[in-house]
Amino acid sequence: MKMFDSHVHSLFSGDSEMDLNAACTNSIEKGLEGIAFTDHLDIDYPNFDEKFLIDFDKYSTVMDDLKSQYSSRLNILKGIEVGLQPHVLDATNEIVNKYDFDFVIASIHIIDCIDPYTGEYFKAYPDKNIAFTKYLNEIHHGVENFQNYDVIGHIGYIRRYCNYEDNSLKYDDYCDILDSILKGVIEKGKGIEVNTSGYHTLGTPIPDLDIIKRYKELGGEIITTGSDAHAPEHIAYNFSTIKKALSDIGFNYIAHFEKRKPVFTKIT
Repeated sequence: MKMFDSHVHSLFSGDSEMDLNAACTNSIEKGLEGIAFTDHLDIDYPNFDEKFLIDFDKYSTVMDDLKSQYSSRLNILKGIEVGLQPHVLDATNEIVNKYDFDFVIASIHIIDCIDPYTGEYFKAYPDKNIAFTKYLNEIHHGVENFQNYDVIGHIGYIRRYCNYEDNSLKYDDYCDILDSILKGVIEKGKGIEVNTSGYHTLGTPIPDLDIIKRYKELGGEIITTGSDAHAPEHIAYNFSTIKKALSDIGFNYIAHFEKRKPVFTKIT
């Protein structure tokens, strides 16, 4: 099967310098059918920096031009990764509604006005269970109160940056809140992504396979694959591994989104 990388960042994201054409060329070389550029919208990012703001008029135009340029070689999708915080949901919704995105990922990057990336969050919450539960509660709040998305991004993002002796986020340890999240996603007709960036340092995808298995057990069918690449060499990272893992769990299809509708490709 030809796959889609449904989570790619370009130089439009404040934390990436990836050239758009380099991303497309690399994707073609790796045999992908398509990619979704999902650059960041993080309203009220802590310690505000203008580089985290995208000119979405320009972004939309550039992506439309890129789609035309590569139309015979690569299916390019215009996406966005929205960073949810309870007080920015309405403003986020306005931007999502303004543009013709193919795909919207809803992610939690900020907890208590702190990005775990900096390490400060873990100083504030040295107890892993408290830190992880607060993070999962933020995801649950987003699932319950924000509807304008297609999949929940990288459930377990917090694992990338924590300094606990055990950095796992296992289903059995947080089953109640994870069930609430996954059931809410399914009931609202949404999906989750499996993010292969975790394989770089954690040895597992994000979320871990036990959570993905539980999602399937609860009736979840919509799952996208994303590398979260910020550099060309990371596009489609470990996709052959995750394809087999999803098949072993029982998934028959992997989804990508076009015009906000899931398109399912059979796993072969």
